[in-house]
Amino acid sequence: MTHLQKLRVASILKWVSLNFYENHLRSSTTPFQPIGSFSNAQSPRLYRTKRASEDKDSENVDKPSTGNEKNAGQISSSIKKEAQAALLDYLHGTRGVQFMDAENMSKNSPHFLDKLLKQVDSEKEILMKKNNEKEIGREISRFLRYHPINEFEPFFESLGLKPSEYFPLLPRSLMFLTDDQLLVHNYTVLCHYGIARNKIGKIYKEATEVFQYDFEVLLSKLKAYEKLGLSQPTLIKFFVASPYLLIGDVNVEFVKALENLKSIGFETNWIEGNLSADSSYNWSQMLEVLRLFSEMGCSNEHLGELIGQHPYILFEGSGGNTISLIGLLLKFGSTKSQLCSMFLQFPPIPVVKFVSNLRQCILFLNEIEMKVSEIGKIVHSHPLLLGSISLKKANSLLNTLKTGKTRLCRYIQENPQELKNWVLGKRVDPFPGSGENRISKTQKTKFLLDIGFVDNSNKMKKALRGKGGELQERFDCIVKAGLSQEDVCEMIKAR
Repeated sequence: MTHLQKLRVASILKWVSLNFYENHLRSSTTPFQPIGSFSNAQSPRLYRTKRASEDKDSENVDKPSTGNEKNAGQISSSIKKEAQAALLDYLHGTRGVQFMDAENMSKNSPHFLDKLLKQVDSEKEILMKKNNEKEIGREISRFLRYHPINEFEPFFESLGLKPSEYFPLLPRSLMFLTDDQLLVHNYTVLCHYGIARNKIGKIYKEATEVFQYDFEVLLSKLKAYEKLGLSQPTLIKFFVASPYLLIGDVNVEFVKALENLKSIGFETNWIEGNLSADSSYNWSQMLEVLRLFSEMGCSNEHLGELIGQHPYILFEGSGGNTISLIGLLLKFGSTKSQLCSMFLQFPPIPVVKFVSNLRQCILFLNEIEMKVSEIGKIVHSHPLLLGSISLKKANSLLNTLKTGKTRLCRYIQENPQELKNWVLGKRVDPFPGSGENRISKTQKTKFLLDIGFVDNSNKMKKALRGKGGELQERFDCIVKAGLSQEDVCEMIKAR
């Protein structure tokens, strides 16, 4: 395989990486370029950019610590309760935070509480004492009286964010929640709407601007979505799964995606049931997936059947992995009708696993130095096979089969279905010796006997490597160069 061919295969593999949709698709100049375009969609900023110094500082802050590690295991639940009570009293009684919010902050900010205990114990070493529960509570109260805390730390942690997540979000010049009235107001609106406090952190991280809306703005947006006929519990699930829906006006792509899914037989409760609160969904991209299947000639009936059996085709990565797969197979020459047919036979595995298997198979064929054109033929003809199997590594398989790359390439081209017998965890038997090998061995034995080796001797077994016919040619070439046959024979025997 030439260097250019290897570069072409490497380029294909890079193209189908799991970051394909974000890094390649929107800037591609191929006919496939429009897929996934966001040109007419909103482009919400889902995450703040982290500064390098912040990344470094927050690298290890997710690990709870109480200072002296030998004391960490001695912190009993009773001590923690006293510490929580002291923090609650400070937040509600001293700082005027609403009781429910103060209680949530004191009970659901373990990292901050550990840090507070560390600060107090560094002076008094109370944790080393016995029956120290009441004393630790008094010391925390005294400490807080003279050392005001950054209230945003326990606040953000109580909303479900890890220290490494909220560290970059901390206000630069504020310490007290009352200093950011809009943040507290919009947080309260979401709480009253029914969104769990430990889910609000996800909304803050992915749609921070929502918390700077002026008074009554957020509530009006929530009411606007209710006019779509969606229930409040359903909307809560959608807002947590896709916080950016709260940015700007009612999201048009979201509405269209729901309408398209309803037209192929899926009601809102089914859609809601396939969303995970721990994932984030891009409805514009999911709408693009539905449009792609329609362009491929997939009828509403077939599309409903496909998504009903394999909902991850749409919901896994918001359909980004599906778009990557479609793009890859189009590059290998598949037609839209062939793609539709393939998806209707899709195996019961996640799309990301299918793409990974397909990518590994392409790598395997590249490693055994199969021609790029032949790789293309196999991928085009057998995508379901390649995406359904997890192949062994090329070197391991070559050793097990006891064969070379050329013969293996030829065998795969003639028997592509044999690939499914070479998957991880399955026993593989060596290839039977070929007729060429037997002829070569016979020629080599005859050559060695002719120059004086004893049949089946150890020296004969360790003798020259190479094909039998080639050994005789090399011998004749050396003799023609001027050496006598006797000298050449002695040279070979002396190896």
